[in-house]
Amino acid sequence: MHSWTDTLRFAFQPVVNLRTGAVAALEILARPEAGDVLAEARRDPELDGRLAMLALRAATRKETLLPLHLNVFAATLADLGGLTPLHDAVRAAGRMPWEVTLDVVPPYTHVPQRALLEAVTALRDQGFRISADGIGDGDVPLRLLTDLSPDLVKLDASLLARPAAVRAMRTLCEQLGALVAVEGVETELQCAAATSAGAQLAQGELFAPPARIPAAEVFVPPRPPGAPAVPRSGPSVREFVRPAAVLPVTASAGQVRALLTGSPDVSGVLLVDQSGVPVRSVHRSRFLLSMSGRYGHALYADRPAFKLGDVPRTVGADATAWEVLDVVAIGGRDRTSDDVAVVDHSGRCVGVVRLADLVRALAETRVEEAAGLNPLTRLPGSDAITSEVDRRIADGRAFALSWLDIDHFKQVNDGSGFAAGDELIRSVGRALQQTVAAHARVGHIGGDDFLVLAEEEALDPLVAAMLDAPWSAGGRTVTLSLATIVCLPGSVSDHRQAAARLAPLKKTAKALNGSSWVLGRAGLPGLEIRRGSGAAPLQAECAAAEQLG
Repeated sequence: MHSWTDTLRFAFQPVVNLRTGAVAALEILARPEAGDVLAEARRDPELDGRLAMLALRAATRKETLLPLHLNVFAATLADLGGLTPLHDAVRAAGRMPWEVTLDVVPPYTHVPQRALLEAVTALRDQGFRISADGIGDGDVPLRLLTDLSPDLVKLDASLLARPAAVRAMRTLCEQLGALVAVEGVETELQCAAATSAGAQLAQGELFAPPARIPAAEVFVPPRPPGAPAVPRSGPSVREFVRPAAVLPVTASAGQVRALLTGSPDVSGVLLVDQSGVPVRSVHRSRFLLSMSGRYGHALYADRPAFKLGDVPRTVGADATAWEVLDVVAIGGRDRTSDDVAVVDHSGRCVGVVRLADLVRALAETRVEEAAGLNPLTRLPGSDAITSEVDRRIADGRAFALSWLDIDHFKQVNDGSGFAAGDELIRSVGRALQQTVAAHARVGHIGGDDFLVLAEEEALDPLVAAMLDAPWSAGGRTVTLSLATIVCLPGSVSDHRQAAARLAPLKKTAKALNGSSWVLGRAGLPGLEIRRGSGAAPLQAECAAAEQLG
């Protein structure tokens, strides 16, 4: 009897890591030669579930080691309470559940949200990963998106025309611990927009079209000039994760050898237990060297590969690239080229990181940072501070932004010479760095002006160190002025508004005699004169209070 499966074929489209240029996964797409089976599947949960199973089998026949993305409608998960047979089918195919991401596809309208969330929880407990698909072009409620807490959010390329929305989604995903992918990328301009907006993954015709044979190579445009630098706190390791070559811990050395010789791009194999926790790490070169010795194959081929492996080096999925380098630095030099396994909160492997990818990205970051440093103090400029201010605002965190400068600095230069003025600026910069250490960010925005971003609790030690210290240049006594605006969540919308609130406070502080400190609170009238004296401040205080109010 004729079946719709007789004319159903599947295509593979790579999901590309925009930072490393590597293929991170393959999405399996149903391509019926006749009829609209997807429209039928939208109405028939049982059919949709069968499609997911057939897609898995199609990928298995291609013997790819890459993680897989399977599409399933949100209504299917809610109606069926998940995909119960999928777990056994994945195991039977020789894959692990954590190698499979389920792309939950719209529509969400009329889908029972409680049932959907319960199904997703059950699938996640089995080890599957969850992706929210069609965001920006679908109907997923924002509240449901946060409740799903997906591992990946896939944005429609049409959203790239609204970069602020993509950046906002990136901020939300950082809070959810999710990656951002952009689907349907067709041009290099779209790719550049995705990268600039902070997307980590992408797929579309630009990289490789859907094809019957999984693409071995993809086209990735070079990183565009002006693309955002890696955060100074360190890029997330999730941006560098590559698919891991995984075998069960019971695998023989012969099985590992077959995998390595058949996959020249694989640098190592992780041996994992039944839960997917890495137990041993097999390095490609060292393993093949052992096997290629005079009696290597005879000695090891049928023996457990476990005996030729090392204790794996692991980091959590929330680690930074710098933390990975710390892990690599521990131990013998012979293991510096080993892949580092990235594990989730349950210790299960989600992929590996290669040292070369990290070193390349961090080196690029250092070059960009160096270009932005003030040549006199070697402190970053205002961009570094304002970017961090915007991050804190987006995260809903309170902060205190301070502006410090040297009083009557022109007189210092005119009276003592520019060399004495430069040395005074360097001394103030060094003192600020030493005072705040790791508890705040210091920027030199030019001339004798500095910015300090800190928590409110750090202000008193800062003031004591900077305003109570004696300062001089060329034998002249010098004083400093400090203005601070404290911003609680919701009190300012961005760094520009914070700077606007800070400006009149600085004017007030400069009008005071001696070393001075003026503090205001965004959204509240008035200000506090905490250091300094003189008659001039009253008028300035009123003007500043009016602007703050």
